[in-house]
Amino acid sequence: MIDFRQQAPSAQRNRDPILEILRRVLPDSGTVLEIASGSGEHVIHFARNLPDLTFQPSDVNIDSLKSIAAWVASSGTPNILPPLHLDVMQDIWPIKTADALICINMIHISPWAATEGLMAGASKLLRRGGVLYLYGPYKRDHQHTADSNAAFDAQLRARNPAWGVRDAGDVAACAKLAGLTSPDLFAMPANNLSVVFRRL
Repeated sequence: MIDFRQQAPSAQRNRDPILEILRRVLPDSGTVLEIASGSGEHVIHFARNLPDLTFQPSDVNIDSLKSIAAWVASSGTPNILPPLHLDVMQDIWPIKTADALICINMIHISPWAATEGLMAGASKLLRRGGVLYLYGPYKRDHQHTADSNAAFDAQLRARNPAWGVRDAGDVAACAKLAGLTSPDLFAMPANNLSVVFRRL
């Protein structure tokens, strides 16, 4: 029998620091949509530790959806819904509302249009006060915060010129246009940031 579960070493490293922030910013109950769930390891960890929330994983990649479904099935975690095929650049998403959105390590591995689509979707789905949580490397004032981030940015752009580490100010401006608040920023390990917006 084929085991479709993928493993991402970074997910193991960053899941607990992310969980610490999620405990502070997510609602006590409701539905949390995860955008670009990747392997599915994050959503398993978050759901186990936040049992009063219902998690809805999603991804645009078919192999990722298989991995997410396999992790969910093997985990026995009851508060995770079956993964959705979701492309943030599409106008219509396969879910109508959510109490919070989380998106980890997507913005720099996608074209800028994906960030614009994410903000537009958050504006439509979230109720007033609903949270959009982002995680990943960001520039500050259009400068890299570490040599390792600059090297990572160069690697990304070599793979696809439309990818790259984004500036936190540019992301905040995009969010503002979509009706979200100015962000709260939290420094994270390995020169990453947690970026938290709320729906106005």
